[in-house]
Amino acid sequence: MNFFQAQDDARRKTFRLAVLFGAAVISLVVLTNLLVAAVFLWTRNYAYPQPMSLPDLLGQLPLATWLFITTGVVGLIAVASLYKFLMLRGGGRAVAESLGGRPLGYDTLDLPARRLLNVVEEMAIASGVPVPPVYLIDEPSINAFAAGFSPDDAVIGINRGTLDHLSRDELQGVIAHEFSHILNGDMRLNLRLIAVLHGIVFLSMIGYGILRGSAFSGRRRSSGGGLPILLLGVGLLVIGYSGTFFGNLIRSAVSRQREYLADAAAVQFTRNPSGIAGALKKIGGLSSGSRIDLPAAAEASHMFFGQVRTLFLNSLMATHPPLERRIRAIDPAWDGRFPRTMATPGEGQTDALQADRERPVAAFAGSVDTPTAPASAPGAATSPGDPGAPARVVDSVGRLDASALDAARTLIAGTDDRLRAAAHDPWGCRALLYALLLADDSAHRERQLSFLKEHADNGVPDLLDALWPLTRHLDDPHRLLLVEMAIPALKSLSHPQYQRFIGNLIGLIKSDRVIDLFEWVLHRLLLKEVTAHFEDHRPVRVRHRKMKTVHRETSELLSALARSGNEGDAAAQQRAYTAGAATLEIELPFDPNHDPNFMRLNAAISVLRTLAPLVKPRLIKACAATALDDERISAREGALLQGVAAALDCPLPPSIYSASR
Repeated sequence: MNFFQAQDDARRKTFRLAVLFGAAVISLVVLTNLLVAAVFLWTRNYAYPQPMSLPDLLGQLPLATWLFITTGVVGLIAVASLYKFLMLRGGGRAVAESLGGRPLGYDTLDLPARRLLNVVEEMAIASGVPVPPVYLIDEPSINAFAAGFSPDDAVIGINRGTLDHLSRDELQGVIAHEFSHILNGDMRLNLRLIAVLHGIVFLSMIGYGILRGSAFSGRRRSSGGGLPILLLGVGLLVIGYSGTFFGNLIRSAVSRQREYLADAAAVQFTRNPSGIAGALKKIGGLSSGSRIDLPAAAEASHMFFGQVRTLFLNSLMATHPPLERRIRAIDPAWDGRFPRTMATPGEGQTDALQADRERPVAAFAGSVDTPTAPASAPGAATSPGDPGAPARVVDSVGRLDASALDAARTLIAGTDDRLRAAAHDPWGCRALLYALLLADDSAHRERQLSFLKEHADNGVPDLLDALWPLTRHLDDPHRLLLVEMAIPALKSLSHPQYQRFIGNLIGLIKSDRVIDLFEWVLHRLLLKEVTAHFEDHRPVRVRHRKMKTVHRETSELLSALARSGNEGDAAAQQRAYTAGAATLEIELPFDPNHDPNFMRLNAAISVLRTLAPLVKPRLIKACAATALDDERISAREGALLQGVAAALDCPLPPSIYSASR
């Protein structure tokens, strides 16, 4: 599915969820009113020896009581939903921790866990989203989930059984499935679904509490005066379970079709149908399947790769399509038999595990050798101009395909092992990002190092002497890659460490009083992708549905791109800006003497992020037309375009460097 269409569909599904939620609330209000009326009539029947009609009996119940019941039920559901939403404001991390997940670090000696981290990193780089932290849940079944309000605060959760039973190809298929949910905007809907359904089932909790209170109230029970309360508790419990029924129906209505789409996206991404099909078959052949017995798993069942548990009327209320149908959709020739799933790595996994073990995981340490030149990024060589290239860049946004995965692997393989190790370490990642901003001028660099020795955490500046020679000759695609690789390690910092790091980063950027566009992209991405982890995530709301309302902000962005790609050449800057502005019919002229101002650019990006999903393709096309105006796209221009698109919540894969061919 087209990325922008998927984002728009996710927003429409949120409206559908609100409608279903409203219908469920109305049903619960009506049922609760009927329950209270029944208890009232039962307690009053002795007061009216003569038979009375039902309307006359109901008329004995004051109108204020009906209003009180209705208001009370709606208020309880709203408060319960709000409470759950506040509990989930930590995003994906809150969900993973509620399920007992523990974060996996690159210093792990567990080979299957190492393989998982490498697969997740490859997938994230290939899809153009931040590398998400990974949480391991100690359950023997095969299952996984992606959770978060956006890619910036997303996490991947995975069961222990998934690591123990799946080959690398099968694991890759499962992770690709989860990245489809990340890119298609499903995660935010999933979290909202947890919150609203908690409100619906809250009445059953109240009923259960009343029954427990009645059970300990022997005096009332013996005198018979507590019987109406007991009946009320039983009734609320029954109504609450009807709320559970409604909740499961809503989960089913929202979730099922998305699983088919995510399976198809995983096949497109990995170019290997046998991977995800094999994982599904192993679920069918495992005694525990995809079952999760944790209490918190029930409310998050719609987020998982496989069905968490079998429900009453499972064919109607299951959150996932039947396993057999999912397999046949991928492998029509399947014979219908599930293989026996063993608890040890299957044939052919040993070599894969060994290969993953050889990927660096330790913190950076050691002396500096002569740095080797990085392998060229995919498509870094110039390519002839093509009028259709900007449109193909737009088509690449949020797209999962095998070429993006190949490009990511090429970038990763072309990065020095010591830099990758530093990016994965909580101390090394800070030193690495500082090193990316150190100046070539020795005097200026000494001032920067003095600043860091005074303000950075102890031990971090000591790594810079070893890292800077490795980073000074990196091209921008590899610099951007290292920034994305460092995201999980940065998220493992304490809040004071993170604040100190961001403050130091700003100090380094401003130290020469000249900020180039790449420095701005680096700072913007770190703030966008890491801040969501340390602070309450605030979803971006759509405020602009037409490009003409944001022409001034668009002009600011296109001007910055035109200057960056054609430094010192006013005529080339004018041509690049005109090419981009023409796609949007922007009449604001390019001013070559206009001083670049990154505060204005920050403000412009903040506004442009609020464009409706179906409008953003035009903006990305204009940015691509600006970058490609000189009939070629360099590695620097491609990386900047990728960084700017990420700042606009439009992930571009590294394969765009060759998209203009």
